[in-house]
Amino acid sequence: MTQSMKTRIISAAVALVIAIIILALAHTWVFNLAIAAITVGAVYEVFKAMGLIRYRPECCACFAYAAVDCLIGMVHRHDFLLFFNSRIYSFLFVFAMFILYLKRHEKYSYAAIFTMISVTLLISYSFSCLLNMISVFTSYGVFAVVLTLAGAWLADSGAYFAGTLFGKRKLCPEISPKKTVEGLIGGTVCNGVFLLIIAGIYATLVNKDITVHYGAVFFAGMACSVVGLIGDLSASLIKREAGIKDYGNIMPGHGGIMDRFDSVLTVAPFMYALFLQSWLVTV
Repeated sequence: MTQSMKTRIISAAVALVIAIIILALAHTWVFNLAIAAITVGAVYEVFKAMGLIRYRPECCACFAYAAVDCLIGMVHRHDFLLFFNSRIYSFLFVFAMFILYLKRHEKYSYAAIFTMISVTLLISYSFSCLLNMISVFTSYGVFAVVLTLAGAWLADSGAYFAGTLFGKRKLCPEISPKKTVEGLIGGTVCNGVFLLIIAGIYATLVNKDITVHYGAVFFAGMACSVVGLIGDLSASLIKREAGIKDYGNIMPGHGGIMDRFDSVLTVAPFMYALFLQSWLVTV
């Protein structure tokens, strides 16, 4: 086993332990703080890759919004400052960015300011879906988060083995040279099976009060493979155009937050929508 492989395994093990602890505290402020840190970190990494981090006032506004969007749920629990229930802080954020643009427009183009706004809103919304799962689905919120993260991450494992064994045709060599059509097919099928297993274990051993729609879970798992791939390739394209290998090094051997959560950005809203429609689980 190479040193790099050992580093990846150790980092993954540490991250798994931390993730389990955070999920165990999902109904406390710890979960909000963890998601807030991940959201701010992801926004920072994208800005750094795009060369936008030098615009400090604008970055501070974006980071503040990303944090508030995750932490405001803690305020809601105590029925305090209900003025913000209408998400007026999203408007205030955009309004503040426009003021900064008017004041500092000579320092950057309109493309920069609108990119910063859109990236911040997109990443914040995606991660807030994980928070909403906990608060909306009170009896199975942690399960919803776990199934969502599994749908985003486990497809890579299936795709890796399928691509290694059967991969011949490149999927998109200009963006991600290692991905193959065979790997995508294998990862898609495996992802459906993985989510079936997770859902079956949860419904059988953890929470017998819910009804899992296994057919829908299987197809959702397969869909997550494709939906997550869009997020993965989009993030990879940014890295390629920026000329960087990884977004960061917060997880040695794995890269930065965006390197691990790029597929979650597209899978989380997708799965949240399915759970809201009660297509996957009913109580």
